Amino acid sequence: MSEFTTKDGLKIHYDEYGSGDKVIISAQAGFYPKGLQQYMATLGYHVYCMTLRGFHPSDYVTEDYGENWYDVFASDVTELADHLGLNKFIYMGASHGAGVGWHLNLNHPERVKAFVAMVPGPHSLEEGVMSYRQMLMQGIIDAPPPFDPPIDNDEGRSARRKEREEFLSNCPEPDEREKKIDYGRPLMKCGNEEVLRERLRSIQTPTLILGGTEDPISTPELMIRTAKCLPHCKLVIYSNCGHNIDTDIYEELSVETDRFLKNVMKNSRVYRETD
Repeated sequence: MSEFTTKDGLKIHYDEYGSGDKVIISAQAGFYPKGLQQYMATLGYHVYCMTLRGFHPSDYVTEDYGENWYDVFASDVTELADHLGLNKFIYMGASHGAGVGWHLNLNHPERVKAFVAMVPGPHSLEEGVMSYRQMLMQGIIDAPPPFDPPIDNDEGRSARRKEREEFLSNCPEPDEREKKIDYGRPLMKCGNEEVLRERLRSIQTPTLILGGTEDPISTPELMIRTAKCLPHCKLVIYSNCGHNIDTDIYEELSVETDRFLKNVMKNSRVYRETD
């Protein structure tokens, strides 16, 4: 458990896994302790999981950054890299954490070697800009759509989901300052789908998108749209998987991620060099 202080005086918490010079940074509102990020440390990667400002155990915030939440989060990631003495790093994120990655690649592209984007959308702005988390907090929706499909004939995966549900149910009630935060959706400032796609086309970072066919949030259609826009992208979509794919089948995702990152580090391509 470690922390650093941002330029505007906030203490940001991060956890460290593994060691070495193959560095991955991930940033989210919170981390389940058994996911792809932590597992990558067993494959020789040095992983830093940073809790976003405004969420315990990082400092709370009362300021509303409006359309700039993800820009602020992305800036905090670069400040963590500076704190660690890193010029460039691999960025990995799931869902809203992947949203941070889109802004990181647009605002600070020189810092990112590769981007591993799990269930990343980004949402079409025609759907609105409020986060599902805040819609729940305000009672606009009673519950999110089912994040994951039922599991057939996989006792280990069923047990893993049960363990995750128990962990989340035992987490303390969020502080009122957390509940008020609505970081919205990535790339809100684009204003419309056409501009959003144009911004995605400008991203040169080698990107791996991982998702599931049954994800109601980052739908296959959204991820295919994104992959078509990105000039250097690999897209892998698993059947019978949903929004929590990064904790459901992290060993499988780690194989794809490790292969992708080795290719990028060897030849800057998302695929193996042709003989």
